[in-house]
Amino acid sequence: MSEQVTERSDMWSNSYIFVLAAAGSAVGLGNIWKFPYIAGENGGGAFVLVYLICIAVIGIPVMASEIMLGKLGRASPIQALLNLTRKHNRSTNWSIVGYMGVVTGFLILSFYAVIAGWVCYYIVRLFSGEFTGADANAVGEAFGAFLADPMQVLLWFSIFMVITIFFVARGVTRGLELCVRYSMPAVFVLLLILIGYGIHAGGFIESMAFLFTPDFSSLSPQAILIALGHAFFTLSLGMGAIMAYGAYVPQDVSVGTTTFTIAILDTVLALLAGLAIFAIVFAYGLVPGAGPGLLFETVPIAFGNLPGGALFGGLFFLLVALAALTSAISISEPVIAYVSERSRLTRAQIAVIIGVVCWVLGVGSVLSFNVWSDVKLAFFEWTFFDSLDKLTQLVLLPLGGMLIALIVGHVLPKAVVYEELGLIREKAQQSWSYIVGYVTPIAVFAVFIIEAIREIQAHL
Repeated sequence: MSEQVTERSDMWSNSYIFVLAAAGSAVGLGNIWKFPYIAGENGGGAFVLVYLICIAVIGIPVMASEIMLGKLGRASPIQALLNLTRKHNRSTNWSIVGYMGVVTGFLILSFYAVIAGWVCYYIVRLFSGEFTGADANAVGEAFGAFLADPMQVLLWFSIFMVITIFFVARGVTRGLELCVRYSMPAVFVLLLILIGYGIHAGGFIESMAFLFTPDFSSLSPQAILIALGHAFFTLSLGMGAIMAYGAYVPQDVSVGTTTFTIAILDTVLALLAGLAIFAIVFAYGLVPGAGPGLLFETVPIAFGNLPGGALFGGLFFLLVALAALTSAISISEPVIAYVSERSRLTRAQIAVIIGVVCWVLGVGSVLSFNVWSDVKLAFFEWTFFDSLDKLTQLVLLPLGGMLIALIVGHVLPKAVVYEELGLIREKAQQSWSYIVGYVTPIAVFAVFIIEAIREIQAHL
């Protein structure tokens, strides 16, 4: 089938909605679930500092590049890159970056939705008042029992996938705009309430010290790569989602201003989540490096001992689920948009087909926490869930980001890039070209190679 240039017929209602939508894509489980526990596993303050550097030096330039490519290409990531390379007489082989993004996003959605299913289950548990007055041991045992039951985990994973398919089928503007108008501000408000409780519980000072006092003796080369990978994961970079959203951006929206706004919102929410959760961790004598279950073993304790905790706890997990939903919709958009451009099927039909295939793949992640918990990848000793998580975060996302930076830094005409970004002064143009064309790709490649060598040596 010949490749056709496809213009987008539906656009974001206004720039505010686009910022909320892109922030909703970036703000999700990566901030509230993943950031606190990987910070805890990798030493706290030193890790956070490296993470912030990765956001500033690598994350922001790559996000600006993705939004710009989507805005200029006005199509799915694959078609957008084909449109741009053909228009400017460049090699169409660069469209492989779009294919990589589609595959990466699909893999991430399959295990991301499993964790989101945990959140949905905890909505019910918190509203029911089950954790009222519960201590750390009771909450930890309840979480362990849930993970050990494959049918329970599968049920809630399936529920989240059905909800995601419903909104994806409605389209970006009718589906996603419905989610983001109120959910993102509400998540911030409830995190502030949770921080207030952390202050009251007495663990806030320790939380501040843990997150903002660097201890470089605890910072390993692997932690640096994890920080880099999480910068991509939390900003939804390298998987085509932001590029796909960029295709719907109104022409008068500033790429630079939008990028900084999204990055700041995302980073602030990640830090707030860390402060809130670690305040509870230290107040109740829990372990900061408790792993993926950290959110599910700390927040219920807080709300279980808070007046009206059943109501506020249920609302908190509901809003975490909404944040996860906005991210899941954005992750699915690249593959949905690509198939829509090349198929006569309706968007709803495509959403169902993609959702079912993703569900089948996600079953492997569900079983990784129970039936298949002892089934490990021979060389690295990773479970099925670990394999998808590490493959996407440590390999595909950084590699995709590096290639996007190379496209914007060396493939597209500089005049086109400068005009779209509004870079008029020569110094600004030179700085941008230096950062995107050299600093970002070299930094990603260097950390990637160092970690690859380390992993291989560790398992020889």
